[in-house]
Amino acid sequence: MSSFSKDHIPQDWRKLLGDYFDSPAWSNLEKNIQAVLDADFASVCPEPQNFFNALKLTPLNSVKVVIIGQDPYHSPGLAQGLAFSIPESIPTNSRAFPSSLRNISKALTLEGFGCLPNGDLHAWSKQGVLLLNTALSVKLGKAGSHTKLGWQDLIDRLISSLALEKPCLVWMLWGGHAQSKLPLIEAGKDQLILQSSHPSGLGVYKTDKPFLDPGGAGSCNHFIKTNEWLLANKLAPIEWIHSSAKAPRKGEQVDLFSESGIDAPDGARGQDSHKPL
Repeated sequence: MSSFSKDHIPQDWRKLLGDYFDSPAWSNLEKNIQAVLDADFASVCPEPQNFFNALKLTPLNSVKVVIIGQDPYHSPGLAQGLAFSIPESIPTNSRAFPSSLRNISKALTLEGFGCLPNGDLHAWSKQGVLLLNTALSVKLGKAGSHTKLGWQDLIDRLISSLALEKPCLVWMLWGGHAQSKLPLIEAGKDQLILQSSHPSGLGVYKTDKPFLDPGGAGSCNHFIKTNEWLLANKLAPIEWIHSSAKAPRKGEQVDLFSESGIDAPDGARGQDSHKPL
């Protein structure tokens, strides 16, 4: 039986969180998650050892960019403990490939970086991109099911402490849920805050700051703006698409950028049904 403990959080991030672990909020989260694991371990996504994957793969001293998601993918075999990321083995033309990632790949292509060869974003994490969900677990097949277990207090404390600790960070806030964290970030010094609609489904075009322009005319340019900011602050830019990445197999990219892939409403492909705009 798996246990849930603060020891699963890397030491550098525990230090950042300070006395949070002495608070009732941590006690509540610890109790609630352990109860879920004890009651129905097999239904929890991702596997408990991956709850804090984003913090393990991106040490505090390496963070340059923060992309905020909501809760993990709730379909079998997708959640990795990294916001938006899925296993490399999921084909880009598969119905399991989330619409969010399709539209992220579209934006990257429009901005001149090329398309994602797959949905695994581990390479971003290792370059200092913190892929942070605001709930770190979910019940299999039930989006948003663990959002009230106490994750919010932990992630809010982490976001606010990170913004205060590190100047010159880039924050990509896609959709209303991520943008609700704006007051926590604005207290920091010299933070670049990029906002748009969420990249999933039809939400990609909504609000006055669309993630993609209708008809594929352009994107929010968040990936370009991020690298410009990093260079201006004497930091290495992010290699969003690795130069050695293989191009998708013949036929896959047509499907990835088809209108059905871009415009599918939330949940139509089964992966993005819990993403506020």
